[in-house]
Amino acid sequence: MINDNDLQAMVPDLRDYIVDHYQLNKLSDEQLEDVIEDLVRERAQTLGLRVSQRVDLERQVFSSIRGLGILDGIMDDPSITEVMVNGPDKIFIEKGGRVVRLDERFESERRLEDIIQRIVGRAGREVNQANPIVDTRLSDGSRVNVVLRPISMIGPILTIRKFSQTPMTMEQLIRFGSLTPDIAEKLRLLVRAKFNIFISGGTGSGKTTFLNALSNYIPADERIITIEDSAELQIANIDNLVSMETRNANASGVGEVTMRDLIKSSLRMRPERIVVGEVRGAEALDMLQAMNTGHDGSLSTGHANSPKDMLSRLETMVLTGASGLPLPAVRQQIASALDIIIHLSRLRDHSRKTMEITEVVGMTEDGEIELNPLYVFEEDAKSRLDKVSGSLVRTENKLVHNFKLQLSGIKVEI
Repeated sequence: MINDNDLQAMVPDLRDYIVDHYQLNKLSDEQLEDVIEDLVRERAQTLGLRVSQRVDLERQVFSSIRGLGILDGIMDDPSITEVMVNGPDKIFIEKGGRVVRLDERFESERRLEDIIQRIVGRAGREVNQANPIVDTRLSDGSRVNVVLRPISMIGPILTIRKFSQTPMTMEQLIRFGSLTPDIAEKLRLLVRAKFNIFISGGTGSGKTTFLNALSNYIPADERIITIEDSAELQIANIDNLVSMETRNANASGVGEVTMRDLIKSSLRMRPERIVVGEVRGAEALDMLQAMNTGHDGSLSTGHANSPKDMLSRLETMVLTGASGLPLPAVRQQIASALDIIIHLSRLRDHSRKTMEITEVVGMTEDGEIELNPLYVFEEDAKSRLDKVSGSLVRTENKLVHNFKLQLSGIKVEI
């Protein structure tokens, strides 16, 4: 009886036979499936394949021609959140918050490159030696990053951040222990009152997930513009929603559309709120200026290790876009634009927690931006080296600037 390894070894032979004997560009998916079924049925009689093996072989052959090869099975597993391919021989996945290496491998570097070209081509992007780095996404919204030779020394690198098919909600974050119902309600009021909220955190801390959940607190009758490198946000309750995505330059070096371009364009689209998926560079200045010119209630995220570190990073980002600005003016822009910073972190047990919710008060006399922590995560007695236990604890500090709450008719104290 043939085993699974022998079955997998048959896939490239069957694929090559079909490629050599049929004009694939003239076959629909249904016709290709019929061709594969007939071919596999012939082999099944000779090799004594079980029905389950025959079905699996048909799926693998079709996937190798029209799908993503061995990635299809990985992408179909809902428990896998990230896929990391380091050349043809090393495939890693993140599952349950832990990174593990799979036994599977691509049959060759050329095969991996073919799959990468298929992914990039479907999204209307280009990747080649002249343009060896590209960010794009799959049809389901999963975020994709590709790096080719000569930039990569180990062969093609493919990283996929899988896109959840069910939008994250605050109720789910509460169930996961990231927030309490009381704090979620306070955040709902802050969003409704149009506080400008910035979510900071390290890689994999859940910033986009949290932003997605928070954005669903936006009132349904508002006009929202979302701006992202790769469209990931799933805002479900807004009819008047415009989603925009950046575009890389083509092989000739033209056609690039940057975050700065999109933020500037969004200001002419009568937005009531602007949601920027993540700021990484010079676009920070445009985002802050938008927040300072009547577009209250805007939301965004950024990489940082703490709220204070996020402010420093924003300063650096702004200066990359306007190096002539004096630092005090930059800090004044940041202090005036931001109302609340929510800091997330991925802890030693791989859990994601909300670590701090702090108010941006304004400028101190010595020119620093003053923060007013409202909630801070504290570990409790149940916490261990391998398992973090704790919760957000309310500080004794009151919200200093509550005028937006008052303007919205909200009398709750935060």
